[in-house]
Amino acid sequence: MPNAHHASGPFEVKLAKQEPEAASPALGRMTIDKVFHGDLAAVSKGQMLAAGTATQGSAGYVAMEIVDGKLAGLTGTFVLQHSGTMDRGEPTLSVTVVPDSGTGELVGLTGKMGIRIEPGGKHFYDFDYQIL
Repeated sequence: MPNAHHASGPFEVKLAKQEPEAASPALGRMTIDKVFHGDLAAVSKGQMLAAGTATQGSAGYVAMEIVDGKLAGLTGTFVLQHSGTMDRGEPTLSVTVVPDSGTGELVGLTGKMGIRIEPGGKHFYDFDYQIL
């Protein structure tokens, strides 16, 4: 069985609102641009759909992003799938590598990423992964 690895570091994210589709005006749509630093030196581009509710602190989002760069010195791309829910202020987040999405030296990559936002808005990732 392959060894488990851990990568961590800061990242910057830019979200840009997009026009909602006529068929679903209640859904917010955004593009995602990220720059990862640290053990994952990469950029990513993605798309997000989000929906709020009439209850303050309740919302949900899904997103897909393709990450392109180096992970622990290995070059390639992979796709991250996000699913996030806020239930009256209580967050739940899952960010997972899409199976078989790794390319180049990242073929066989699996893993899960945690995201934390510190006071002041600085973003950090913690990525537990394996390369099969």
